Amino acid sequence: MVYRSIKVLAAALVGLGLTTGAALAAGEVKPPRTVDWHHSGPFGTYDRAQVQRGFQVYKEVCASCHGLKYIAYRNLMEIGFSEDQAKAIAGEYTVEDGPDASGDMFERPARLSDKIPSPFPNANAAKASNGGAYPIDLSLAAKARVGGEDYLYSLLSGYTDDTHGHECSTGTYYNPYFPGSCLAMPPPLLDDLIEYVDGTPATTEQMSKDVSAFLTWTAEPKMEERKQMGFKVIVFLIIMAGLLYAAKRRIWARLH
Repeated sequence: MVYRSIKVLAAALVGLGLTTGAALAAGEVKPPRTVDWHHSGPFGTYDRAQVQRGFQVYKEVCASCHGLKYIAYRNLMEIGFSEDQAKAIAGEYTVEDGPDASGDMFERPARLSDKIPSPFPNANAAKASNGGAYPIDLSLAAKARVGGEDYLYSLLSGYTDDTHGHECSTGTYYNPYFPGSCLAMPPPLLDDLIEYVDGTPATTEQMSKDVSAFLTWTAEPKMEERKQMGFKVIVFLIIMAGLLYAAKRRIWARLH
């Protein structure tokens, strides 16, 4: 029970530093660390195992405060979950539906077609549960900050006791990657906070990378298709340029 309370508290206190009013002091921001992501580059693809681990981090740590309103449970099959697994995950949640024949709203188990809901019924309830700060929806979190997944990874793994003389007020925590360097959210990820299904050691570094990769996918789930299409277009243009050049040479050869 205490273990669960720690997780809920960590996630509830303005997860990922993306809620309003978290910066309490001015200061320089440390540039995010650069990671060689599997999905980087023109031919990069999502590491399905990593993204699935990232979903587990979201589900067990972040979901107590943040929703994914642009992601449906069926979309989880795009990162390697089977249909039965996606249905089982959806079945763990309840969503409001209706009205029924009597005009009343009712709750039912979520289906594959449902979007992953916010844990709060409305914005005021979310603020009341988070000290007045609104925990944003995380669907586009990787697009919301300069540095994208590098920023998310650096922030989540960047808490340190070595403040280099920087003073943070009581109840705030030093993180050089956050604007102002002091934020109200305590470190949300701790070593062995969760137990990965695939047996991967759940270090803070690993969890930070995994959930950052997952949130990159939620922000751009069609990235792989876009890259494939771009490659095909480039190949087509190269072939077309070659054909046009050959045609031009043939036409001018006759004129000469």
